[in-house]
Amino acid sequence: MTGEFHSLLELASQGSAAIPIRFVDPDSVLDAAARRWADLHGFEGKPGQLLIAPQGDGIGQVLVGTGPVFDPMAARGLSARLPGGLYRLETEPHQAQAAALAFLLGAYVFDRYKARPDKTPVRLVAPEGLDLAETTRIVAACALAREMVDTPAADMGPLQIETIAREIAESAGAAITVTEGDALLEANYPAVHAVGRAAAPHRAPRLIEIGWKLDQADLPLVALVGKGVVFDTGGLDLKPAAGMRNMKKDMGGSAHALALGRLVMQADLPVRLVVIVAAVENAVSADAFRPGDILNSRKGLTIEIGNTDAEGRLILADALTRAGEHRPDLTLDFATLTGAARIALGPDLPPLYTDDDALAEGLLAAATAVRDPLWRMPLWAGYRSALDTEIADLKNDSSAWAQAGSVTAALFLQRFAPTTGAWAHMDIFAWNPRARPGYPEGGEAQALRACFHYLKTRFC
Repeated sequence: MTGEFHSLLELASQGSAAIPIRFVDPDSVLDAAARRWADLHGFEGKPGQLLIAPQGDGIGQVLVGTGPVFDPMAARGLSARLPGGLYRLETEPHQAQAAALAFLLGAYVFDRYKARPDKTPVRLVAPEGLDLAETTRIVAACALAREMVDTPAADMGPLQIETIAREIAESAGAAITVTEGDALLEANYPAVHAVGRAAAPHRAPRLIEIGWKLDQADLPLVALVGKGVVFDTGGLDLKPAAGMRNMKKDMGGSAHALALGRLVMQADLPVRLVVIVAAVENAVSADAFRPGDILNSRKGLTIEIGNTDAEGRLILADALTRAGEHRPDLTLDFATLTGAARIALGPDLPPLYTDDDALAEGLLAAATAVRDPLWRMPLWAGYRSALDTEIADLKNDSSAWAQAGSVTAALFLQRFAPTTGAWAHMDIFAWNPRARPGYPEGGEAQALRACFHYLKTRFC
């Protein structure tokens, strides 16, 4: 992927032959010809507006509306909206760098199953000061997460996630261990086993763990944990057809954890790193776990099953417990965990949960800096009792009176989160529900760039 995105940027020496792209707000001063053309076509510099101004038989310049405040994400749709050719960004260097990254994010196309018509590519002159290597690594990481989410469950099962994890580990010289099938019981991952045991043998559940620089004890340890439910039928509490349609994306947390882990290793950040992914299929069979069952967990807490469709938190319980055994300084987990998160904040704004104010402040600042939004939600202690049950330590579906399903899911995870350092949970959607230029319907990377920026800022 990195090579493909790299090819969309040209060396600065080519800039003189490139078509200028100018970002325009409602108060921007345009030359007389451009102003007449803009007025003729109702171009006012509003967000989403794009106007191609001719010059002779070709393109003179491109005007992109940003609204009152410059937003580099306005460049994300350029690859889809402009004719093929070479362009340059006419703006301040730091703005151009951010816009170039946005342009590359918007160039993502999932074409594994459908041939796309040949088109002269839209290319950019690399802006002054752009770290080309890091930019393309970030874009490639986002593309990896999106491609994993976009791939149908038949071709993205637990084994395929394991294969990707092995490739990432091998390329970085990292260690990897995989515990699969009934070996999960012997290794004390009972919740992961219970959720995934109903799947076909070739789609057996597994716990995947990558370790990098673990022998360098003087470095801080970062743990990344991802939910990898490759398809969620809902189990015996079967989802309706509409609810099941896009459940290939329920492994989005694992895709994000692996992509972020790869970025950390490629950047050679001064940290020790553990990436833990629980990969399962929540299938229906005679061996499926049931409502009313009581599961053991790696931590030793018993869990009463109220709803088999609340399975992601179960596998994360074991994965987070395992992360805690490494005594991490920081743990970040990613999961497409609840529909309640979408009801609260919609598809574009993932909720962030943490009880560490400094971590929340740092992640939110990083999210703003790289325009990869997060919104802090409360770990409201008043709802903890909604997880109480008479015959087990806790239950996996909160009592109806609490209502706040995303909050109570995060409170459930908090019971298993590492206690040696800060922990944050991101309830991502990992999906664009509507197609628009630069944002094709399908897999989306959320909070990935924000978390990488935070890790760089904190540890470098």
